Amino acid sequence: MKRKYKWLIGCLVFIAILLLSAGMYFFHVAEVRDVAADKPDKLRAKTNSLYHYEHDFLSREKQTWTQKTSDNLKLIAWYVPAEKKTGKTAILAHGWHNNKTTMAIYGELFHELGYNVLIPDNRAHGDSQGEMIGYGWLDRRDYIGWLNQILENNGQKSDIVMYGMSMGAATVLSTSGENDLPNQVKAIIADSSYTSVIEEIKHEAGDMYGLPWFPLVNVVSGISKVRAGYSYEEASPLRQVEKNTRPTFFIQGGADTFVPTKMVYPLYNASRGPKQLWITKGSKHVQSFHDYPVAYRSKIKAFLEKYDK
Repeated sequence: MKRKYKWLIGCLVFIAILLLSAGMYFFHVAEVRDVAADKPDKLRAKTNSLYHYEHDFLSREKQTWTQKTSDNLKLIAWYVPAEKKTGKTAILAHGWHNNKTTMAIYGELFHELGYNVLIPDNRAHGDSQGEMIGYGWLDRRDYIGWLNQILENNGQKSDIVMYGMSMGAATVLSTSGENDLPNQVKAIIADSSYTSVIEEIKHEAGDMYGLPWFPLVNVVSGISKVRAGYSYEEASPLRQVEKNTRPTFFIQGGADTFVPTKMVYPLYNASRGPKQLWITKGSKHVQSFHDYPVAYRSKIKAFLEKYDK
């Protein structure tokens, strides 16, 4: 009998060590800074439908803004003033393992629409400091800091629009539910947000690795709580957007398998303010602008003309 207990205890210890080792590996893959994300994106060819957006924005003169976070990280952002002086500013949030160069196409879109443009590198990305990726949850407080900096630099009469894609969409939706969100935020545009980090990581466990999510994802979430200060369960754009009353435009690719298309519906339903939804037929993850460049610009322009007059 003692031998059987020893064998059972040995098996449990082995499984625990295996789970912890696997959890540490996947935590590193998912949440620890990737140096490849610090490098500018490979630029588009001239034949690409978005070439002029990228080329024109990257060639524009940029100011560098900085922010010191509550946990003492130095964050970096590009700021491009509008051609004509205006109080309207768009702040753009990039995706996982991306950086501000990724957002050049969107920066030019908003610049053409007459906005000042601010594009931060999120913590643990690009030129900003940090080792732990925030998945929009840690970043939501950083974006409150950026919003306040816009007001300090451009004045209290500013009109601000928040735009994000993928993890950036989760960032702006998470920011939308903060109690101290400035009143000057007039509208939000979210392209391809997940409902929560736990649901997205569970999906990726099966889709990318063919693994059952339980109990591995729970282990990784626990490691995140210890190492990064948040669990995957609490990092929920869905719960945040339930507190949002600002006009919000939800965009999602109809063929998105990285952040499944179905995730947009509970987000859309939860938002309490005026809202619009556009599912782009056949588009994969964050490819809606590439696939429908004219319609993408037109729909965003119409949305802003309605809610950020």
